Amino acid sequence: MRLLFAPTALALLAAAVPASVQAPSPAIAQGASRAINLAPHRAVYDLSLARSGGSRGVESARGRIALDFGGDACEGYALKYRQVTVLESGETGGRTADLRTTTFEDGEGRSFRFKTDSALQSGAPTSVDGEAEREPSEIEVRLRRPKRDSFPIPADTLFPSAHMKRLIEAARVGETTISVKVFDGSDDGRKVYDTLAVIGRRIEPGPIESEPASKHEALAKTARWPVTLSYFAPGDGERTPIYVISFEMYENGVSRALTLDYGEFALKGAVQSIEMLPPSACQR
Repeated sequence: MRLLFAPTALALLAAAVPASVQAPSPAIAQGASRAINLAPHRAVYDLSLARSGGSRGVESARGRIALDFGGDACEGYALKYRQVTVLESGETGGRTADLRTTTFEDGEGRSFRFKTDSALQSGAPTSVDGEAEREPSEIEVRLRRPKRDSFPIPADTLFPSAHMKRLIEAARVGETTISVKVFDGSDDGRKVYDTLAVIGRRIEPGPIESEPASKHEALAKTARWPVTLSYFAPGDGERTPIYVISFEMYENGVSRALTLDYGEFALKGAVQSIEMLPPSACQR
């Protein structure tokens, strides 16, 4: 799953309440000897309030994430993602944020296209549309919306599917932390995030009795790992993450048990349904 329009969702929710890809380490390279096949799938997650604190006064929350992920390393990866969240506050009442994103990423992480439409209740809708292309010494980003522009970002930045593969590679060989730069076209389409992933111990394959969707053969026979992924604004020294997402990551890229931590409040995402789609010829 591409998790990961987190920063865009953060911006909406906060407003709703008052050269080539970097070479992997030797250990990861060893774990990468087996091909990583990100599984085509459709998933729906129901959102609810996990925690609230601070001055924002979120009293309850509900919502849904729906995604459709397809493609493969030969043809590239396509994603359709929607997140609708309703926050309730005694001071401001209910406010709704609606985020819709479509992306396409080259199978080798060389190019990335993105389009996001977002709307906040009582606010004007916004749109971000652009693409990024990996050059020998940098990545060139070209925006069409919100206004035409082009600019470089660091060459060692990863796009989302490549980032997920890097996390799986690290988990396979027992690495517990991994830090990379990520660009997903979120927010205003200009931001590169520093990320730090903390990977827990491998969970052996097996169904989760309380979660019918996990009993699908493609999941019940697949190992998974708990992951906590923090996003930071670029910079040096000790920094506070602007967003933290926790989830269990299956070896095929599917995710469950989401927690979306926005600082002063957090949402949990429970799997409502997962439909595994047929693998492509590239993955068989």
